[in-house]
Amino acid sequence: MSVWDVLVGQAPVVEALAAATAAGVNEAGGLVAARTAMTHSWLFTGPTGAGRTTAARAFAAALNCESIPPGCGECAGCHTVLTDTAADLRTVRPEGLSLGVKDVRELVRDAASAPTSGRWRILLLEDADRLTDQAANALLKALEEPAQRSVFLLCAPSVDDVLPTIRSRCRVVALRLPRPSDVADALARAGVEDAAARLAAAASQGDLDRARLLATDEAARARRAEVLRIPTRLRRTGDCLGAAADLVNAANADADAANTIRDEVETEALKTALGVGATSAGSTAKRARAVKPGAKGRAMTVRGAAGALKELEKTQKSRGRRTVLDSLDRALVDLAGWYRDVLVLQLGAPVDAIHPDHHELAGQLARVSTPEQTLRRLEAVLACRRRLADNPGLVPLLTVEALTLALRAG
Repeated sequence: MSVWDVLVGQAPVVEALAAATAAGVNEAGGLVAARTAMTHSWLFTGPTGAGRTTAARAFAAALNCESIPPGCGECAGCHTVLTDTAADLRTVRPEGLSLGVKDVRELVRDAASAPTSGRWRILLLEDADRLTDQAANALLKALEEPAQRSVFLLCAPSVDDVLPTIRSRCRVVALRLPRPSDVADALARAGVEDAAARLAAAASQGDLDRARLLATDEAARARRAEVLRIPTRLRRTGDCLGAAADLVNAANADADAANTIRDEVETEALKTALGVGATSAGSTAKRARAVKPGAKGRAMTVRGAAGALKELEKTQKSRGRRTVLDSLDRALVDLAGWYRDVLVLQLGAPVDAIHPDHHELAGQLARVSTPEQTLRRLEAVLACRRRLADNPGLVPLLTVEALTLALRAG
């Protein structure tokens, strides 16, 4: 299986990256390569679900592939990159709402080192749109003077989401959402039953990861069904507030399920590393000595431990906040797709439904409302998405309550 097989519906991207890989192999081997094909800085763009990070990682695997033509997906070079265990790969992904200068400086230091086993040292930066100003400036210096055998792979929703000075130094790879038919075929190849694959592909709106989740996870399908029933619940003001609370509570539950155990493990590991909780009575000397009866151990205090634990707690809170916002965003995407289906029915447009399994509910609302009302509701959902994305500090419950009240008013 080639590393390019995971790029569903991205034939032009695969062609461009394969050409760059061939040039990169020649350059690393000391042969002449076309500089238009291979460069040291890349920016992968595309909407959520297009596979920006997947494409960047496939490219990274191909660059350090041990086979000819590169990109076999089977050799040690490909396998270690795809599993994020390669010595010459450094992946930075923001755990919270932003990506700070500390992580970027570590990335830049790694970029200055020569590769240890592969052809290239590869620095993969996910969600480059979350770079702080300081972090972006630190990265810019590395992009201006790249090391000879280092490659930066940046991922962002669009070129407008990164600084002009950064994008001007990168070759842009623009991905698009694959067609539902391409996603359905990919799910079918993975063993998903045909009808379930088509339904998941349509409901995911081209997001392959989301489609896999809907096709295999009953809880995800139930959550989506609850979201799509929200428009039928908004009869009174209390119903609007209750629907908003249910939506935010579900997002908080997602965050707890995703992060609680991880947070506890991280905290305990840091405490152990710092010696927090250890006692002097429990220590051992060169020769074991019995502790006198009644002796009390004294808790050991490690300089800087409180600050390190506080910094970890801050990171965990930011990560939990990010998880909540991501969960809400998925729900809003589903809701926007449902109102789009209603509008399609009202206008009689000859296009496929995004949520065909909820066709009856969409038809009911289409009959009792006007296209103008549906369009205003769709715009309200999209505006809510933008507010939460552009202002992560907003209180989610108040923002979603404003949305449900707007949906009721029409």
